Amino acid sequence: MRLRLFPLLTAGLLVGAGPARAAPPAGPEPEAKPPAPEIVLANHRAVYDLSLAEGGGTRSVESARGRIVIDFRGDACRGYTMQTRQVTELSSGETGARLSDMRSTTFEGGQGREFRFKTTTLTNNKPAAPVDGTASEQGDALTVKLKGGPKPFTVEGPVLFPSEHMRRLIEAARAGQSTLAVKVFDGSDDGRKVYDTFAVIGHTETGPAPAADSTRDKPLRAGSLATMPHWPVRLSYYTEGAGERTPIYTLGFDLYENGVSGALKLDYGDFAILGDMTALDIDAKAGRADREAGKGCTP
Repeated sequence: MRLRLFPLLTAGLLVGAGPARAAPPAGPEPEAKPPAPEIVLANHRAVYDLSLAEGGGTRSVESARGRIVIDFRGDACRGYTMQTRQVTELSSGETGARLSDMRSTTFEGGQGREFRFKTTTLTNNKPAAPVDGTASEQGDALTVKLKGGPKPFTVEGPVLFPSEHMRRLIEAARAGQSTLAVKVFDGSDDGRKVYDTFAVIGHTETGPAPAADSTRDKPLRAGSLATMPHWPVRLSYYTEGAGERTPIYTLGFDLYENGVSGALKLDYGDFAILGDMTALDIDAKAGRADREAGKGCTP
């Protein structure tokens, strides 16, 4: 999806219906606002420890633990690669323990027009069929091809891929927008689903999280992240369609200006899981050499 820019009508272009009047003396021209800094998604590796959120839901899950590891690399010229591993153990008195081990690798073109994805999953050490495919944007439509699956299918767009969606969220947050509704394809589940998403974006925050919550997300309380602008976001995913629907799940997080996320909460309705960032490694030099060499790689 691309931003559609609409021309602005200034007061000087409007002609009043009354009699002509002399133009007022010209005053000093207002100072031009400096352009907003470019959005550069940080190359980083983040580790989140998982636990069951207290309260809410029907408590169909009695305990939860696990870990998410995300490794994000690339830039807006060469594209973005993301490797994710999520291991989760859920326990219930009725169904016992359920161990899930999901590994995913994706590549997204820098212009948000192509996407490759592959996911493998083990549930209680039993493998499920891998999901492996490609998706491409063609005008206002998205075409998805799955290896070993049925014929390619096309979905009306515009549809965003994950990195472009992140950039759009940051743009909206910077502009003071409180909501953003877009379609998203991330290759998850069986690779055949496009989600309607609706994000609620809170006010800008620039300081570290309150001391009362000082045991959570410690890597975000030091260095440049401690004072970096960030926004609380509540992002709901829906089955594509019309009318009122209940979200499949809702992801709450603090979105930082460089694309790093903290204060994770995955709400599935019946239960919710918290993600506490325990490690964060940022490659501050990523992409710098290409830009300094004049290779035209613009973040």
